[in-house]
Order: sequence, then C-alpha cells, then structure tokens
Amino acid sequence: MEAMDISRISAWLTEQGLKGTEESHLLTSFCEKCREAGLPLDRGMALMDTLHPIHEGRAFRWDSRETIEPVFEYGSTSDGEASETWQRSAFFYLWNNNGGEVRRRLGFGDPADFTMLEQLQASGHTDFVAMAQRFASAGTIGEMDCFFSHFATKHQDGFSEGDMLALRELVPTLGLAIKCVALGRIARTIAEVYLGDDAARQVLEGKITRGKAERISAVLWFSDLVNYTSISERAPPEEIIPFLNDYSDAVISAVHAADGNVLKLIGDGVLAIFKAEDPQDACAAALRAETLLRRRLETLNPERDGEGRPTTDVYLGLHIGDVFYGNIGSQDRLDFTVIGPAVNEVSRIASMCRSVDRNILMSSDFAAAVPQHLQPAVASVGRYALRGVKRAQELFTLSRAE
Repeated sequence: MEAMDISRISAWLTEQGLKGTEESHLLTSFCEKCREAGLPLDRGMALMDTLHPIHEGRAFRWDSRETIEPVFEYGSTSDGEASETWQRSAFFYLWNNNGGEVRRRLGFGDPADFTMLEQLQASGHTDFVAMAQRFASAGTIGEMDCFFSHFATKHQDGFSEGDMLALRELVPTLGLAIKCVALGRIARTIAEVYLGDDAARQVLEGKITRGKAERISAVLWFSDLVNYTSISERAPPEEIIPFLNDYSDAVISAVHAADGNVLKLIGDGVLAIFKAEDPQDACAAALRAETLLRRRLETLNPERDGEGRPTTDVYLGLHIGDVFYGNIGSQDRLDFTVIGPAVNEVSRIASMCRSVDRNILMSSDFAAAVPQHLQPAVASVGRYALRGVKRAQELFTLSRAE
C-alpha cells in the first residue's frame, strides 16, 4: 500500500466519522478500500463496549468471501461461557497485558492459542493481528474505554511489513471514526432510557431551553401498584427492586407497544402520554395499552406466585386534556415532562381506584373521546370529588374491569 493510499483512506475515515456513517459500513468499506489498495485483508472485526442497560457492547465483522453477520450486540462478559470466551481472546490478552498489538502467523508455525484462531487457521488464514487503542479517562464513557480490532489474511506470505505499517497507521483513525458514531448512539440510548422516545428525540433535536414548552392535547396515563407500601414493608429488602422491575416492565412495555411515551417513573407510579392527531386514536391506543398490561399481569402474577414471591395489580387512571410539554426546572437541572391541571387530575383519578374498588378509572372527557366501537365497554361508576380538583367529576370504568 502506497503512502498516498494511506492518506486517502485516512481522509475518507475522517469524513465518514464526521458524517455519522453506520459502524458496520465503516468497517466493511475500510476493509474493501484496503484490499483495493493492495493490503490483502480477508477478515476484519472491530468491537467496543458501550453504555446500555442490556448490552455490554457492539461488534462489527467483515469477510472477503463469506457472508457473515455484520453487527452483533453482546451481553456481559463477566461470568459464564461469555467470560471464558473473552478471557481466551486476543483482546483480553492485550487488555490484561497493557498491550497494543499481538500477532499470530498461523501459516508459519505460530500457535492458534486465542479464541477463533483454530477456525481461522482451518479456513486457510495465514496471518492474524489484533490491536487495541485505549482511551484516556476524559474520553471514556461507562465501559467504553478501548477500541479493539483484528484482521486476518489468507495470502500465502501473510502480512508484509508494509501491510503491518499501514494497519498501524490506519486503525487508530478507524477507531476514532467508529467511536465518533458510537458516542452519538450512546447519547440517544441514554436519552431514550431516561426520558422516553419522544422526549429524547426532542431533546436531541436541541429543545433544551428552560421554559421552552408547547401546548399539546394528549391522553394522560397514571398508574401505580396496588398495596405497594404494605408489600414493601413485608417483603425482604432484596425483593423490592426485582418486584418493582417486574411490574414496571409490564406497564412500560405495554405503553410502548401501544405507541405511548413514558415520561416519568415516580416510585411505583408511571406517568405516560399518548399523542395523536385524532383524540379518538389516542384514547384507543391507551385502552390497547391497558389490555396489553392486563395480559402481561396474567402471565407475570402466576409466575411470581409459583416462586413464592409477592404479587400485585395495577391501578390506572386515564384522562385527556391540554398540557404543557417541555423543559421545566433550574438553569442546570431540567426535566422534560408535562405540566398542567390535567396532570394533577389524572393522578387523582388513579388514586380513586382504591375507593371505588376498580383497577381502571377514566375521566368523563376521556370516556367521551373513546371511539364509538369501544363505547359499549365504558360504564359510569358515579360522580366523585377529587382532591385538589374544584369540580366533582363523573368517572367511568371498563365493564369488564373488576
């Protein structure tokens, strides 16, 4: 590979990193451009840990001949088979020995002593090199503290010294480009996990000015757990978090499946909204989420009961009204949420579930906006005074709700 080729590919990597080109495309195009320039690559892989509630990191693969999965997300490598595989890898060797490069000339007598090397050797690869580019503390987020990559060739002479020099010069730029894209992905993940999809999108679009909010009409969902306080007092401390996680997952997954947006978790409570151009569509979506929630509870409760663990139900209040949706807080600590009388009202409606012994209550405004084909299931439970709300309100439930 000539010096001008290295400069050209390096410039291309920089441009793609700035553009935010997807990581697997970066690796694939990088390997193909290197081959076109005379560097005999036949296999390439890059991986980097991330900051994600489920995945430990993402890996990207390329092969000159075989069709292989270009992207895969991996879980924890701290225990079990995943830990054993990681500790046999060339990447672990580099990390554990504070190294930057390790090479195995598989076709020339070097041992196939790392994970995957026996398969590479059996498929005709003659040379293998793994590299690590570490990040300083200022460039580390979560477990994302290093860029790992490896490359292999089937060339009869393996990698030449010129090939190795080219890789050593180009791979750090590849790592920087992939890291640039990964940082954007991490920002989106963190925002979505803590704010919800819609609020995250708006924040990442730049709507972070304090007091900047829009008036919207939305269906409001407020739910909490039945007898949570007494259950938390009786249950062993180590059971409380798994208990909350199980039931929060049931609620949140149901809301998301019906295209709702969870805005806030308040202890055992969940505040969510459903937006649509037609109020009937938003109401239908909220009722669809309620149906999904009950189905999830029908599965979850027998499982927990069979394990001798505490079970519960969910109280749900539904309302529709105008709210302000946006940033509220101080100059350096903001919350992207909804505010307005309707928010207070929906929480009061949910709290009335205990008094009228129903697991779902709806405001009269919500009941009036329910689509015609769902109206037969809506039934009045009477008028009630809601704490903090001036006017008494007729509340409704679903006729199938107990």
